[in-house]
Amino acid sequence: MNIDTAQTILITDFMAFTIGIIVFFLGAMLTRNIAFLQNFNIPEPVSGGIAAALVTWALYSWLNLEIAFDLSTRDELLVIFFTTIGLNARLKDLIAGGRMLLILLVITLSFIVFQNLIGLMGTRLFDLPAQLSVLLGSASLIGGHGTAIAWGPTIKEISGFTSANEIGIAAATLGLVCAALIGGPIAKFLIDRHRLVGAESDGPIVGVPFEEEGEEDTKVNHISIMRSLLAINIAIIIGYVVNQAIAANGLKLPLFVSCLLVAIVMSNTVTTLFPKLPWPARTRAMAIISDYCLSIFLAMSLMSMQLWSLQGLGGPLLGVLAFQVIGTVLFIILLFYRLMGKDYTAAVLSAGFAGFTLGATPTAIANMSSVTKRYGPAPLAFIVLPMVSAFFVDLANALIIQLFVGS
Repeated sequence: MNIDTAQTILITDFMAFTIGIIVFFLGAMLTRNIAFLQNFNIPEPVSGGIAAALVTWALYSWLNLEIAFDLSTRDELLVIFFTTIGLNARLKDLIAGGRMLLILLVITLSFIVFQNLIGLMGTRLFDLPAQLSVLLGSASLIGGHGTAIAWGPTIKEISGFTSANEIGIAAATLGLVCAALIGGPIAKFLIDRHRLVGAESDGPIVGVPFEEEGEEDTKVNHISIMRSLLAINIAIIIGYVVNQAIAANGLKLPLFVSCLLVAIVMSNTVTTLFPKLPWPARTRAMAIISDYCLSIFLAMSLMSMQLWSLQGLGGPLLGVLAFQVIGTVLFIILLFYRLMGKDYTAAVLSAGFAGFTLGATPTAIANMSSVTKRYGPAPLAFIVLPMVSAFFVDLANALIIQLFVGS
């Protein structure tokens, strides 16, 4: 079916947000009733989001209806989520994670090259232009939809391959699905095989453990929720001002990055300057807000996937993506887990690494959150991975892409 002939129905922002909540509960129901999803730590918004995307694909295929969503609120949820991550960051954790952060950065830079080499192998195997290797590699996978869309026209012009844009978007879409599905099973395999256990918790970061859900906790009330929201809002306001100042000096950063930075500074100065001030970091209220924003963000992201765009791109794309998934799994189990310390935190990071190298940082956090809810906390993983994926990867990826493209 030609997409140009389909009738488009635009779901407004508020309705898209509401549907995102419904999709989350759909995923929770699926996870509760399907043993595979529960046993292998598949996040609820992932199972629900993929199910919703399959429904919109069916509507497109059978009724000629294209469902499109206004995702403005989704992007705001991302800013709130990363702000909560920053507010939960402690200086001692950042210091303790310095060596781990450096190792993770080096591994990630190496993996970008590895990913593009797999893409290059795929172009030769399927007789495609070599420049497409990055659209079958790091531009679409680690880079995601934004980077794929940004590089698509350049690759099309250089290679003369007319479907370059479609290849990039399709690879990013499939990569996101794979990232959401393999992270949990990888962590389960490592944890069970090596009999790993989580550390003692000194407060939740994203969500609360499954066994604690439903318990009465007087600490989560309207005061604790409002206190957390106030700290988040102040951090976002200051982060926005900082972001504008940075942009005025010629450097463009995503808003969530500046908010993350400001939140880290706030959480490690306010408590020192005002030790008697109730601070919401690592409280159940903050963890619930963080989990809420992440869950709805991910549900909206996955439910809005236009899976029909993959039609006609089968063979080579599916073949190379299969190589990418296999390469990622082997890389994590045989190399990444060992280099990151061969402990429980390394296993949790393994789920996150699969999430952001094939999909996006929120997918990585969702993977890790699903694992820690079941097996126990790993606070350092939630600090170190976003620092690498949010600050360093995009710049390094752009430089490596240019080397492979030759532009």
